[in-house]
Amino acid sequence: MTAAGAGTDRARSSWSNLLRTWRELDVPEGWRAEIGDGRIQLIPPPPMGHHVIVGEVRRSLYGNLPDALGAHQTLSVHVASLGRLYVPHLVVMPTALVDAADPEVNHPMDAADARLVAEITSQGNARDDRTKKYRAYARAGVPVYLLIDRFDTRGPMSTVFTEPNEDGTYKRSDAVPFGKPLALPGPFDVTLDTEAFPT
Repeated sequence: MTAAGAGTDRARSSWSNLLRTWRELDVPEGWRAEIGDGRIQLIPPPPMGHHVIVGEVRRSLYGNLPDALGAHQTLSVHVASLGRLYVPHLVVMPTALVDAADPEVNHPMDAADARLVAEITSQGNARDDRTKKYRAYARAGVPVYLLIDRFDTRGPMSTVFTEPNEDGTYKRSDAVPFGKPLALPGPFDVTLDTEAFPT
């Protein structure tokens, strides 16, 4: 076996061990467990402002969401090529894929199947949402990444990233400050009213 092949086998084994441990974790209610950089990280429950924002985004999406898609909170997604597993604040995923998953197994969905991923920054994780998760979702080919950044240096901003590249970037980004409308592209074709987002 070549050194490269042995390295790939070790990476697979490490990922399998991390995923097994992640599945067996007894995570406190409201907390989330994510995998990144070869370790499992526990993330505390978000502040109340997150719930308000997620509720507003879901309300907007459901007004025009195709029947074949569902908007889910706390649905875990993995980026296989990077060995990462995230639990975004909101994921739009084909309903058939979610329905087909074993309801008794905590099994992450493939991020490549997501149609939209939304993350809302907290002071402690804003950098990860802006960099690591941005790159991971782009690498996975997530067509729409919605970043709601309450701690942007320019003031609270909502940004929609589209047209992902395999190099881990998005070709397009449209950003608006809280209080201004933000258009989401098809198949959503809705405008988010960010005025209701708490700062």
